[in-house]
Amino acid sequence: MAETKENIIMFPFMAQGHINPFLSLALRIEKANKYIITFVNTPLNIKKLGSFLPENSSIHLVELPFNSLDFDLPPNTENLESLPDSLFYNFFKASLSLKPYFGKLVSNLIHQQNGQKPLCIISDMLLGWCEEIAQEAGIYHAMFISSSGFASACYYSLWMNLPHRNADSDEFMLPDFPEGSTIHVTQMEEVLRAATGTDLSSAFVRNELLSHWSEADGILFNTVEELDKLGLMYFRRKFGRQVWPIGPVILSPGSQAPRKREFGVSQEECKNWLDKKPSCSVLYVSFGSQFTLSASNMIQLAMALEGCGKNFIWVVRPPIDIDSNSELKPNECFPEGFEERIKDSGCGLLVHKWAPQVDILSHKSLSAFFSHCGWNSAIESLSHGVPMIGWPLQADQFYNAKLLQEEIGVCVEVARGKSCEVLHEEIVAKIELVMNDTEKGKEMRKKAREVMEIIENAIRDEANFKGSSMEVMDQFLNAALKRKQGEVS
Repeated sequence: MAETKENIIMFPFMAQGHINPFLSLALRIEKANKYIITFVNTPLNIKKLGSFLPENSSIHLVELPFNSLDFDLPPNTENLESLPDSLFYNFFKASLSLKPYFGKLVSNLIHQQNGQKPLCIISDMLLGWCEEIAQEAGIYHAMFISSSGFASACYYSLWMNLPHRNADSDEFMLPDFPEGSTIHVTQMEEVLRAATGTDLSSAFVRNELLSHWSEADGILFNTVEELDKLGLMYFRRKFGRQVWPIGPVILSPGSQAPRKREFGVSQEECKNWLDKKPSCSVLYVSFGSQFTLSASNMIQLAMALEGCGKNFIWVVRPPIDIDSNSELKPNECFPEGFEERIKDSGCGLLVHKWAPQVDILSHKSLSAFFSHCGWNSAIESLSHGVPMIGWPLQADQFYNAKLLQEEIGVCVEVARGKSCEVLHEEIVAKIELVMNDTEKGKEMRKKAREVMEIIENAIRDEANFKGSSMEVMDQFLNAALKRKQGEVS
């Protein structure tokens, strides 16, 4: 008789930077061929996910009803990446409407299995209320935090303590995270800097988003123990719960593009362009799927890229002060004639909106990554031994940059925040520092290669060797199974 497979429910927040690592984790779990995975989201995200999955995937995609018009959001808005900052709060509030539908889904799954409960629920860090549903149903619950442990610890501590309210300078310590060293007010997004503890944002973030973290049976992190000890230690000490660093979970080169999505440049076209460039000579510039610079800073960056004389790929999206879904207008964000000069010289490749990032980072011609320091991008860069130039723009990106620069030593920060103004000469100086044969550049490349080896070892899964992240993944699944068996017996 075939062994009955345990069901694992996975529910990411509706943002691409959250959905992608959840999908990667689901694909990893699926490889074991021991589990049924129920992957939950809103209709448009589920439709999009269908094009990401391999043809033979057994992952079940399940929709929850959602109508953005009910929450003063534009029609057919089901993903944070399509919204301006001003509507983020509405979107987070709208996500609370999914709670009764998710509860009904869990009940129906149990009923369909004749009372047999799923093995566990893995929910997003921004969907803390899933813990209540798991607890009511008696199901083991883990939260999956797709950022680094260090950045999550800084973010949690800042919101829960608001230490800047009592600080007498622009730099201050986190009261419950002394290992986090000092935080500067410029490393705080505007809504956090303005928080008082009694305002709407404080109440929502503390009560609806963060308060549930300590109630989960455990927390999964998309990180590696050896690279992120301080942050992981914070949560073990703070919550007294199991903390499992299972990362990195990222899509492999060649499998990144969904079958039906069109990138701004094809993988083949991108590879052909990179193949013509010398080894370790190309700078990749991208600020992720959701963030972009102001028009004035885009002009300065363009001037820097043209002036530094390096080969580069730049994923360009409309500037922050223009609707992100509108078409890019070169006269608003590039110096006059920039695109034509870049094309004629052959030194630059401008890609509109999307690029096969993992394929680019894994290419031998890559030298450095100019990034917003979102954790997905950072872990993809580190997995391929590519050092970084950081321009964090929001939320946990500031603390990821701090971790990458101060603790791991693979990044230099060129600017900070959306509203800062940076001159192209400053950008050129940082590009040359990292990419030229400077002592700092050599040290960063060496460190990046060492980190790549650490990551490779962490995710090795062979008959005679299991890496630390793979062992931790087994420990998590065994903990869920023991809980379930204990309740049944």
